[in-house]
Amino acid sequence: MKYLTRIADQELATRLNYMGAVLIEGPKWCGKTTTAAQQAKSIIQLQDPDKRQSYLATAQIKPSNLLIGDTPRLIDEWQDAPVLWDAVRTMVDRRGGEPGQFILTGSNSIDLKSILHSGTGRISRMKMLPMTLFESGESTGAISIKALFDNPEMDIDGIQSNLDINELIRCACRGGWPAAVRLPNSREALRIARDYLDGVVDADIINVDGVNRDPRIARAIIRSYARNLSTLAKRSNIFKDVTAMCNCTERTFDDYVQALTRLFVIQDISAWSPAIRSATVIRRSPKRGLVDPSVAVAALDLSPEILDMDLKTFGFIFECLAIRDLTVYTSAIGGEISYYHDRYDLEADTVIHTSSGKYALIEFKLGSNEIEMGAQHLLKIKDLVHKFSVANSQLSMREPDLLMIVTAGEMAYTRHDGVKVVPIGCLRD
Repeated sequence: MKYLTRIADQELATRLNYMGAVLIEGPKWCGKTTTAAQQAKSIIQLQDPDKRQSYLATAQIKPSNLLIGDTPRLIDEWQDAPVLWDAVRTMVDRRGGEPGQFILTGSNSIDLKSILHSGTGRISRMKMLPMTLFESGESTGAISIKALFDNPEMDIDGIQSNLDINELIRCACRGGWPAAVRLPNSREALRIARDYLDGVVDADIINVDGVNRDPRIARAIIRSYARNLSTLAKRSNIFKDVTAMCNCTERTFDDYVQALTRLFVIQDISAWSPAIRSATVIRRSPKRGLVDPSVAVAALDLSPEILDMDLKTFGFIFECLAIRDLTVYTSAIGGEISYYHDRYDLEADTVIHTSSGKYALIEFKLGSNEIEMGAQHLLKIKDLVHKFSVANSQLSMREPDLLMIVTAGEMAYTRHDGVKVVPIGCLRD
């Protein structure tokens, strides 16, 4: 089966060129092992049922034996034998820090209690997510985030997306799971996310650390997150929502949320808190997020047909899809994302920060009727930054390099005020 090129391919190659080992983290089924295998020269899969017990026994007695092989050597699902983390770090040191020795993949984040050393300076950590619309071939990729940062005046007028809103709904329901993207039958593709959700609540939430947990509580938490997707819902409100579905103490709730975060299912967005307004005015609670819009669709038992008739609900799911894609595109240029929202309801749904210090303010809007309001929000934040810099010359703050509205529409253009209007179906890294 032909390999579908991923944005992570170049990032992995770059990290292998300067670091002894690279850890690829991310949710199950997002393609970590397949991507790593493209650049690995030898592979050991700890979950291979024919060899698992011998691998685990060897890891306990002499873990360095499992590291012998052509490099880069891929160690898949390394967390099943946490001692391999320190073994890899030690082997990198023994080989003089030579780059490109090992690739580790894992479907849950590192448990610091199980390792002796963070791996800093030996193991580089990168994150993978389900496929973006550009990786699945549905975004034309005609407008690059990097190119827009490099040249904010770039002419985008008239660039077309091939996706209308109904096609975007189907992309969101299917999700970015490589197995789903490959399926020509859309009905079969829609089952992938439901199977993923079942796997998380029935097995993965126990396997993450061996703690026996109730699938009903796990499913209730994911369902509540789906109900509150892309909002600033308080923890107390989500907890109340969960307890309405099943019995759950606050301690249990926090434990399950932590486990789902370690599994990369829950992916909240942190707040950007610039000095332009008092800290008591800027909202600091996380924006509720899931790793892929299809998880929310599955948790709420939605379908393309239901969402075709409920665009208000799809608006929140669309934002989740857009954040997934922008997170991947931004990571490729060494950046990260947050959001801005204050008590005056002035907001930017996403703020992209690059490693060079540049940043963009972005709003997500389904249709043309909402674009004017989104543009006004972005322009007001830009004006606040400007006024703050004028009033505080010693604490001057860089004005945003880019103002953009990401839409479900089909044509890109630049407004008279400089705000870029870009369909999600045109974007790439």
